[in-house]
Parts: sequence; C-alpha cells; structure tokens
Amino acid sequence: MEITTTYIISQVFAILMYALLASTYYLKNRKAVLTINILSMVAQAISFICLKAYTGLAMDIVAIIRNIIFMVDEKKNGPKEQNTKKDIIILAVLYIITILLSVFTYNGLPSLFSVLGTFLYTYSVWQKNTNTYKLLGIPTSMSWIAYNIYIKSIFGGILESVVLLCSGVGYLLAKRKANKAEEVQTNIQK
Repeated sequence: MEITTTYIISQVFAILMYALLASTYYLKNRKAVLTINILSMVAQAISFICLKAYTGLAMDIVAIIRNIIFMVDEKKNGPKEQNTKKDIIILAVLYIITILLSVFTYNGLPSLFSVLGTFLYTYSVWQKNTNTYKLLGIPTSMSWIAYNIYIKSIFGGILESVVLLCSGVGYLLAKRKANKAEEVQTNIQK
C-alpha cells in the first residue's frame, strides 16, 4: 500500500466520519442520530471514493437515502412507538436497493462485509428504540472493521474499533440506567 495524497485525504475523511458516528451512540434523540449519521456518511463516501471502495460507497448512498426517508417520514407522520406496515415496506425496499447496489459493485467476498454492516445498521435505525440501535452497533462495527481491513483503511479499522467500544459502552450505560429505574420502581412498590 502506497501512502499518497489521495490516501491521506481518505484517512482524514475517515477520521471525520468516525468522530461523527461515535457521537451518535450517546444521543437519545432519533432525529439527531439520523442527522449526524448523514453527515458521517458523506465524509465516509469521500473516503471511499479516494480508496476506490465502491461497494462501501454504494452502501453510503443507501445509508443517506435511508436516513432521509426515516427523517421525512417522522417529520410528516410524527414519531411512532411501533413500526407499521408502511415501515416494513420501507425496510424491504431499502434492503432491495442494498442488494441491487451490491450486485453492481461486488468486488469479492470481503466487499460483502460493507453490505452486512449496512443491513445491520439499517435495521438498527429502523427500530424506534435507541437501545436496539446501540446493541446492533456491536455486530455492525465488526462488519465494518472487516471491510476497512479489506480496503486497507488504517484509520477506518482503528476508529471503527473505537465505535465498537462506544456502542458497547453506550448500550451498557443505557441498560444500567434502565436496571436502576426498574430497581427504584420495585422499591417504591414495596
């Protein structure tokens, strides 16, 4: 691997992407998660263009479309606690787009790690629960670590490992808070 100006630019955008993404695991508001995630996907898309990682770039396009659809739907229909039939159709359409784009950009089995990461992340943000988002961040990060290793993105691999840690910590903190609230409720009922 040669360290060129293009490679350095890719790594600068990878750093920006992961700084933005890591922050989403500490947010409680779904709209904020989706907004910051769009910005992180734009940064990652630039990084992937520099690395000629076209399957990852295609998955970023899916991610941006996905987040815009989710944000527009919530703005138009308000936040919902439960997914509706329309939400399930949207998820299915996003998965079909993901599959189609991956067919056109397929570059060997390791390129499919980005597809798996996109499938998992799409499901995690499709859920209305930020705890699910945080929990699914763990296998999502594992997929993206493998993809970053495949495309030789040094900072991508390192920083995705940090995101994996943030996701795990964010999930554990939320679970701990929920357990304390449940314990308080149990003590009140006694």
